Formats: sequence, C-alpha cells, structure tokens
Amino acid sequence: MTSSFSVCVYCGSRPGAKPEFADTAARVGHWIGSNGGQLVYGGGRSGLMGVVADATLAAGGRVVGVIPKALVDKELAHHGCTELHIVDTMHERKALMAEHADAFLAIPGGIGTMEEFFEVWTWRQLGYHDKPVGLLNQNGFYDALLQFLSSTVESELMNAWQMSLIQTSDDPIALLQSLVQAAGMNATETPLRKVI
Repeated sequence: MTSSFSVCVYCGSRPGAKPEFADTAARVGHWIGSNGGQLVYGGGRSGLMGVVADATLAAGGRVVGVIPKALVDKELAHHGCTELHIVDTMHERKALMAEHADAFLAIPGGIGTMEEFFEVWTWRQLGYHDKPVGLLNQNGFYDALLQFLSSTVESELMNAWQMSLIQTSDDPIALLQSLVQAAGMNATETPLRKVI
C-alpha cells in the first residue's frame, strides 16, 4: 500500500504523568492511519512513541520507524513497524526521518522531542526544506515555550517571520489537517513526496 501523505511525529519515549498525553498520541496515530497516511517516527515502542505507532497501525496506516543501533535496546525498538530502519547515528536517524516526511509535528515530549522540533524548524528557515512544521500545544503544554519564543522576537534575536514558519494549535486533528493541506497532500490523490 502506498501512502498519500507522510507525517513525521516527534514525541516522548516516556508516557508522561498525564493520561491525556497518551490519548492525544493515540488520536494522532489513528487520524494518520484512518486517512491513508504514513507515520514516520523514532522507531521505539515505549512511551508516547509506541502509542502513536500502534494507533497508526491499528487504523490501517503505514509506520516507518528509524532508530540508531545504540537505542534499539534502550528504546525497545518497535519490530511491528511496516519499515524499521536501524542506523548508526542520530544524525542519520533525523535525516532519514526528514527524507520520508511531508510534514512534521511535535506533540508532548522531552529534550529529544525539542531537539528534533527545533532542528526541522531551523532547516525550514534556512531553506533546506519547505515542509510545514507544527507544534501541538495540548492543554497549554507548550505555553511557556511559546512565551519564551515570543520574548526572543521582542528582544530582536528572532523575527516574526521565523515564528510564522510553525503552526500551533491545541487541537490535534485540526493541526494535522492543516499540516497535510499546507504540504499539498491529501488522503486520496497525491503520491508520497520525498525530500532533503
């Protein structure tokens, strides 16, 4: 089965303290799978990573996992993925994930999620790709981060144009729909696009 769009989701390898984190990860995966999409993610089966992958698979979607050798045991590699790529380095992991994605979405997660989100956002503003980047601000999870980013604009260390390169919402489905639309993809007409 060829997927008509591919969303790279960054999220925690831990479940987090609140059950709504897992609920949201499941909603994201279900939407991707039930709309004929493909999930690209970090290849683990623990935490929110495992939830989003399992939900995508259960809804009939494809899942591409990319994980470094050193993290296969630590993150408990998800061998149920449609494709599981085991690479040598984190740099290879992130490049391959970006190559397989039409859009990027960060949901709640820790420093790994933040690092991946900031990297693809930076790549976008440098012109290395033109794919949409989204930040799911579930129940205000990223309020403090967004406030900090606004302060960097006010301090003239970043500008409003850079902020405009990310889409934010507290509604996972609306944000996914917006990202897929911005990527020029849909669930039935457009073949998978490769980049970078």
